Amino acid sequence: MLKSLLGESAESRAAAFLQAQGLRLVTRNWRCRFGEIDLVMQDGATLVFVEVRLRSRSDFGGAAASVTPAKQKRLLAAARQYLAALRTLPPCRFDVVALSGNGAPEWIRNAFDDMG
Repeated sequence: MLKSLLGESAESRAAAFLQAQGLRLVTRNWRCRFGEIDLVMQDGATLVFVEVRLRSRSDFGGAAASVTPAKQKRLLAAARQYLAALRTLPPCRFDVVALSGNGAPEWIRNAFDDMG
């Protein structure tokens, strides 16, 4: 329960941060059989799938390092599922917002390869 509250808080912080950068929130916590996309945002014409990572300690790498190849694969599959419901395919990218404690968010645009 505490972990889900921390996750919700981190996603809210990330959404507010990205909105302050000019992105528009499309949806939160979009789920399908492949997994969950934390935030779907609009950045101009580009649809942005955002993975929010929170780490209280950096012993095993920072928050951004926790987006493993397996996690990337699940995010790609979920994004494909999301896009399947759209009439036209917009340009897309995958961003990571890494949060560590109360520090400033680290926004990694194009954090990993796109739909290819």
